[in-house]
Amino acid sequence: MVTIFVASGMDWLFPIWGQISQVEIPTEATTGGVNLMAELIQAFILGIVQGITEFLPISSTAHLLIVTKVFGWKELGSKDFVDAIQFGSVIAILFYFWSLISSILKGAIKALKDKNWEQEEWKITVGIAVGTLPALIFGFLLKDVLPENALIIAIMSIIMAILLGLAEKIGTRKRDFNSLQIRDGILVGLGQTLALIPGVSRSGSTLTTALFLGLERDTAAKFSFLLGFPTLTIATLYKSLKIFKQFQAHELPDNIVLLLIVGIISAFIFSYLSIAFLIRYLQTKNTLVFVWYRLAFGSAILLAIASGWQD
Repeated sequence: MVTIFVASGMDWLFPIWGQISQVEIPTEATTGGVNLMAELIQAFILGIVQGITEFLPISSTAHLLIVTKVFGWKELGSKDFVDAIQFGSVIAILFYFWSLISSILKGAIKALKDKNWEQEEWKITVGIAVGTLPALIFGFLLKDVLPENALIIAIMSIIMAILLGLAEKIGTRKRDFNSLQIRDGILVGLGQTLALIPGVSRSGSTLTTALFLGLERDTAAKFSFLLGFPTLTIATLYKSLKIFKQFQAHELPDNIVLLLIVGIISAFIFSYLSIAFLIRYLQTKNTLVFVWYRLAFGSAILLAIASGWQD
């Protein structure tokens, strides 16, 4: 029997968290097989982890991997499942930034018709499109090469903490959303490729790169979300298609659809809250809290490994 404890300090942000913070989840060791209710709770919790960590610069992949390893959630801990529930995060971006996304697309279409290559919306759209390519190309080439283990996550968490701290220190933070150029999309897109390494964080690598380029904190966050949106969407659709094919071939349990729905809904709710929180937070505060968190997270994993924990 596994009891999940969550720090009460999160209650102010997510009241529902306190209700599931001490849920006892039967494991294979105690039940001979995880029952449906336990799997539903696991899917919901994985959605929470995905939603909160996808947009905060702390790496969703790292937290999902560590959570599933610590609690031994083998059934729902597969990369295909946790990647598929990212669809909730994709929907959250659409909901939160719908007016901004539609405005950019309308402006880009008008610029294309008028052949006005200097229009801001056109530059942003081209920058996002071009910036998406490196992550997609390298992601496809390296999808079966990059290992996922706790040691790499710990090391990269610490390295990215240092880089984010440097970006916070060096970045001028004088450029707003209207100053974005095509080169910003290319450079932030190149930074996004680092997120292929477990523990780096897509939002963390793009936010760090954007800060190095002198963008304001909230502008850097918005641009990192928008630029990461196509990559996240394509990767999620790819994993979802893979799961669908496995389901058709009867390689997955019949309840996988229900579990995916629960995970996606949970991820959507907490992704939306996470986006809203980070945008508001960075309007008045710096990113150092995430720097310290990443340092603590990485150090804790290293200490666990040194103490004999096997991932």
